[in-house]
Amino acid sequence: MFYFVKTPWLLKKLYKDCAWEMPVTKEGLLYLSFDDGPHPEITHFVLDELKKYNAKATFFCIGKNVTEHPETYKRIIEEGHRVGNHTNNHLNGWKTDDGIYMNNIKEAAKYIDSDLFRPPYGRITKFQLQLLKGPGWDFKTIMWSILSGDFDKKCSPEQCLKNVISNAKNGSIIVFHDSEKAFTRLRYALPETLRILSGKGFRFEKIMC
Repeated sequence: MFYFVKTPWLLKKLYKDCAWEMPVTKEGLLYLSFDDGPHPEITHFVLDELKKYNAKATFFCIGKNVTEHPETYKRIIEEGHRVGNHTNNHLNGWKTDDGIYMNNIKEAAKYIDSDLFRPPYGRITKFQLQLLKGPGWDFKTIMWSILSGDFDKKCSPEQCLKNVISNAKNGSIIVFHDSEKAFTRLRYALPETLRILSGKGFRFEKIMC
């Protein structure tokens, strides 16, 4: 499985209408994000770990999962985190008809009150991006600076942690997944990420743009 752990500048330039990182601040802020939830057990694990460090994060939720686990979704919001739309059924924009893709986002928006959007797999066409910015949509598309690799079964938990720690810098948007596929790596890498980077003076905030 090939993917960029650290997003290359060329990709950022090609998709310049997306947010790849947040503004640098004097405080040294990092932006943890979690895709594919909510999950009735794993999301609660994530929330418990975040609470230990008074860390805030952004959860890009799948609409179907929100309808299946409303209490977990409610906890995310009640504890001061932010949510974003991740389609209703985790669709790949490159492989999905534009009308079907946009309707799937609209369906998810019935359950996810947010103007943030992250395309599953990071795969979205420029036309779809333009539609999301248009009348009646007005979404802000959020990508990332760093992929932890927790979704990759060939990536060890230790390597997953290294991917984050060695690339994190002020303003970085970091991706983890609150999903069963990722949990073997997440349950090691997330607590260590919070411990190590907090020890270096970083704080963790939700995405606000």
